[in-house]
Amino acid sequence: MFIRTESPLTFVRSYPIVSTIVAVHILAFLFTTIPHPLADRFLDTFVGFNAAIAEGEYWRLATSLFLHVQFGHVVANSFSLLLFGPMLEKMIGKKLFLVTYMGSGILANVATFCFAPIIYSHLGASGAIFGILGVYSYLALFHRQLVNREEARIIFSALVAGFAMTFTFPHMNTIAHLFGFFSGAILAPFVAVHLN
Repeated sequence: MFIRTESPLTFVRSYPIVSTIVAVHILAFLFTTIPHPLADRFLDTFVGFNAAIAEGEYWRLATSLFLHVQFGHVVANSFSLLLFGPMLEKMIGKKLFLVTYMGSGILANVATFCFAPIIYSHLGASGAIFGILGVYSYLALFHRQLVNREEARIIFSALVAGFAMTFTFPHMNTIAHLFGFFSGAILAPFVAVHLN
């Protein structure tokens, strides 16, 4: 389920949404970390900054999902997406996967806007990835024919580890992680309708 044996080309063809999102992660990371005149302006324009969102710059709720400024951050989020994204993309299809991924990530950022300070700035795909885990958790509990016991054990182990890091490591967007998970779980019943 979560172990990939495809060649890179086969993987890209089989899971185009996951592959595209990871590619955007990497390209955006390189664009913002390799020194050039537009790097800072790019970040200033697209990062999730609550004060700017309050002024009507709502695109930041979506664009911040693709931005990372630390190597470990982009690697961890991209690896998590490569690990957990393909099966869900295959199960629910490309369009619904994209809607679920973006929907849970944007809702996580809306929660960050609502509950974090006005000067709070944030970026990263973690909220959307926790959304994927929220969908899986719902399926593991209520659609056990789709997620077997071993798969459920892996999902819940990843979830426990993710929340442990959320509440242990500094500078984590706890709000986005929590609400990303809850958003995925809330969206999951609508996703499940398309699996029956």
